Amino acid sequence: MKTIKDKQILVAADFAGFPLKEVVVEHLKKKDWTVTDIGVKAEDGENPEMFHRIGLKAGAKISEGEFERALIFCGTGMGIHIAASKCPGVFAGVVESVPAALRAITGNDINVLAMGAFYVAPQMGKDIVDVYLSHNLGDGYEWWPNFYEFHKVACDELNNFDYEKFKANGFEVEKLGDYPLELREKPDTI
Repeated sequence: MKTIKDKQILVAADFAGFPLKEVVVEHLKKKDWTVTDIGVKAEDGENPEMFHRIGLKAGAKISEGEFERALIFCGTGMGIHIAASKCPGVFAGVVESVPAALRAITGNDINVLAMGAFYVAPQMGKDIVDVYLSHNLGDGYEWWPNFYEFHKVACDELNNFDYEKFKANGFEVEKLGDYPLELREKPDTI
């Protein structure tokens, strides 16, 4: 598997997300990342692949264990994210800010980050990617009791989710554990 630790990342975009993808790829290459780009490769290419087809291809590479994480781009981030999410084991999120990117990885452990080139400025895209690629589930919340455990249980339950079992169980989730969590503000002393 190509991992973040080894500075390996998958990227994909449709024609609308292409400009933002190019900015992010250039930024990552300057930081010595190995970027695997599965398209589109030109903004005005003939018959570019549609957002959902690119999203499915990116999601499949996560599902098959080829890559640990991926960055995907379309006009809004929504369509490509929906497509990637159809693949088993994909936790995709649409992100439009640095705090949202931080929480998407630290609280939700997303393995596919989607951005919309219509809404995310180039510098913001680079900042979003930097925070996403430099964190993991629970990072930065060590002061918050049970933060990691609470979110890890949620991720595990979602990874193990089987709709037919859920339905047969009266639409109740098969719990893998529980951890209490209450909203807290970060202490000033940290």
